[in-house]
Amino acid sequence: MQLYNKLNKKERLDLINKAGGKRLTLSFYKYHNIKNPNIFRNYLFVEWNNLNVLGRIYVAHEGINAQLSVHSNKLIEFKKSIDNISFLKGVRLNIAIEHRNDAFLKLKIKIKEKIVADGLETNDYDLSLSGKHVDANEFNQLLDDEETITIDMRNHYESEIGHFKGAELPDVDSFRESLPLIKKKYENFKKNKNILMYCTGGIRCEKASAYLIDNGYENVFQLNGGIIEYTRQVNENNIENKFIGKNFVFDNRLSERVSAEIISNCHQCGNKSDKHTNCNNEACHLLFIQCEDCAKKYNGCCSKKCEEVYLLPIDQQKKLRKGKRNSNKIFKKGRFNKSIMNKI
Repeated sequence: MQLYNKLNKKERLDLINKAGGKRLTLSFYKYHNIKNPNIFRNYLFVEWNNLNVLGRIYVAHEGINAQLSVHSNKLIEFKKSIDNISFLKGVRLNIAIEHRNDAFLKLKIKIKEKIVADGLETNDYDLSLSGKHVDANEFNQLLDDEETITIDMRNHYESEIGHFKGAELPDVDSFRESLPLIKKKYENFKKNKNILMYCTGGIRCEKASAYLIDNGYENVFQLNGGIIEYTRQVNENNIENKFIGKNFVFDNRLSERVSAEIISNCHQCGNKSDKHTNCNNEACHLLFIQCEDCAKKYNGCCSKKCEEVYLLPIDQQKKLRKGKRNSNKIFKKGRFNKSIMNKI
């Protein structure tokens, strides 16, 4: 029995285009004690591969974190497949704001140590004692309260293109970096201020709020369903939108527009832009913000040096990469730096 997708990206894209129709992008998570993640992983692959589900799913002893796409005519069957799993029955599905058929090209279900890497020990928090979940209306009220400190629990490259008005934006590369930093920075306010947190879909706030509560923070709140659910409620219920810019997402779309404002800059020329791209040089693949003019100027690369490599014949590029590890650059996230901008 095949338990892994063996087709390459081009082959997968061809199959997606041939199938036609509309695919829906969605996500969900659930913290739950899974005794045998490997058996559960294989079960999901068989079930969801038969439904032509595509996406990136992490399974661990602590639960499941799923980001995926499903064909619109398979959505009901997909929901049934989830409800057939006792601890997932009725789980909230975060439906994307914008959809693209190529958001995901393969079904990848991976066994992880944790579904969210936090750098913590299991006794550093109790997920049954997480922060109070609030909806969009309640979130807006707390956001406007002078006694509230609102914290973006995402990384710098996510908040750079979009965030809530007045939110604190930790300058971190990873979730695990943010936890000790936030705990220390707001130590003097843990008894007398509202601590309001948000992230993309809610999964990081579950751990972060539980961690702060375990460290003596008292009035801790989290946005239920994250920015994705907030945006849905705003659109459906005519609620004031206090999010500015775009919401970064972890698939081929890279972002969803929540408001019209462009709050970030091209990392190469400094002009207004909020379009992330990966450097076309496969040995680099740096994630950075690039405007359309610079995309043309640098052939979708982050620098002239990378452009020179990218313009070489494929066989020469492969020779240059042979024997060299590029893991330090793959998935590395670029920062806007005015001082070096004109030197690139």
